[in-house]
Amino acid sequence: MMKVNFYATLRAIVGKKTIELEMQPDSTAAELLELVLAQHPDLRPEIMDGENYLYGHIKFFINGREVVYLPDKMKTIIQPDDKVDIFPPVGGG
Repeated sequence: MMKVNFYATLRAIVGKKTIELEMQPDSTAAELLELVLAQHPDLRPEIMDGENYLYGHIKFFINGREVVYLPDKMKTIIQPDDKVDIFPPVGGG
């Protein structure tokens, strides 16, 4: 089972901090995200644009590294024990 953590306003939409998803072996970050959105469709307008790309301000991390900086980006293969975090921008001071 794959665990996905949500923060701030996204947690309120999902209704809890962490969800667990059953993933096929060799699934990609993009496939994980689509599974998340299939189970929580209210998230889509909050994190995806009209062309189904993550908004630039949404942070999607795998094992503490933002997906946009990984070599394979959204095609990165994920493992069941990977730590996945999705959150909106958070400001403070």
